[in-house]
Amino acid sequence: MTLSDRPAERHRQVAGLFTDRVRGTRSWDAPAPVAGWAARDVVRHLTTWFPGFLASGAGIDLPRGPSADTDPVRAWQVHCDGVQSVLDDRRTADRELSNPHTGNLPLAAAIDRFYTADVFLHTWDLARATGRDERLDPGFCARLLTEMEQMEDVLRASGHYGPRVEVPGDADVQTRLLGFIGRDPYWTPL
Repeated sequence: MTLSDRPAERHRQVAGLFTDRVRGTRSWDAPAPVAGWAARDVVRHLTTWFPGFLASGAGIDLPRGPSADTDPVRAWQVHCDGVQSVLDDRRTADRELSNPHTGNLPLAAAIDRFYTADVFLHTWDLARATGRDERLDPGFCARLLTEMEQMEDVLRASGHYGPRVEVPGDADVQTRLLGFIGRDPYWTPL
């Protein structure tokens, strides 16, 4: 599938793939590729960091579902539906997100850049942890890799990315992107 360039539609596509992985997860305690994380932690991460980011930067409060500790499927679905609703709402089309680290950005572009891209990357984490289809859209992988390489020092300094994992020079773009963000593309659960 080729991902849309429109933020609302791209979120719908990326979140749909992640939702598929969430619904197919059988063991929420399965180890994930992020050190110290289990499958449940991938959902917890996505459902906990973004609501505060959106509220503080745009004054928008997302609906809250149950904790990922008690019901990761429902936690994800409530959260995902809330984000999609913001992107689909014509009343938010002209809003901006303001953040001291990123400046002012159109709301949809900010969601796309910071949140949808995060969901996209964490789709691999959840899929790898649970033995699901882990293929990511190569075009979006290439775009993210190009954009992230241009700001590598800033990303590494943020503490949100691990050290680069070296991969073969002829590796495909997904493998190179995973290595760039600090994932071992060859990681397997023990």
